[in-house]
Amino acid sequence: MKNEDIDDEMLVEVGYVISSKYRTKVIKSLAEDTKIPTQIAKDTDILPNHMSATLKQLKENELVECINPEVRKGRLYRLTDKGEDLVNLIN
Repeated sequence: MKNEDIDDEMLVEVGYVISSKYRTKVIKSLAEDTKIPTQIAKDTDILPNHMSATLKQLKENELVECINPEVRKGRLYRLTDKGEDLVNLIN
């Protein structure tokens, strides 16, 4: 896919994600499967306190979503459609 085929908004999102190695690692980890934060932290070697901040940032940008926000422990995260498009551009 060439840059001309990608809209400016998506390019801004790509820049946002790749400007942080934590955000990049989390997006790539979630590209594999739906996971709980502990699994993502283990996959990416990111400390849990950084994981929650990173997931919050990605949620605010509508790149990831929590599919069971009502539970306190064991929340599952996955990429949104926008997040999946973005991970394809990064890879």
